[in-house]
Amino acid sequence: MTHTPVKDISVTICHDGKIHEIKTYANEYRSLMMLIYDQIYTEGFGECLGMGKCGTCLVEIISSSHELSCYERNEEMTLLRTGITGKEVHLSCQIMIDEYIDGIKVNII
Repeated sequence: MTHTPVKDISVTICHDGKIHEIKTYANEYRSLMMLIYDQIYTEGFGECLGMGKCGTCLVEIISSSHELSCYERNEEMTLLRTGITGKEVHLSCQIMIDEYIDGIKVNII
């Protein structure tokens, strides 16, 4: 039986003037929000724990090798309600941890 090696996924998170370089792997966390919630404690962040309804996990995509413009139903409505728009603004709870986010750099809004 062969074992497929786990590929590291690198994520860079900017928050309060600090840069956090985090290594993870697919399925270690359900979403980018859970990774941030667990690795970088930020008060009031991710209050609905990933339901896409509260808007407290907003991030701006600074750089990414893949397009992340596909919104989930709750994300689009929540972004409209917050009044913060732009194709680079997302709810981190709607960004899944997979190989497509390897190398992503985000700023917590």
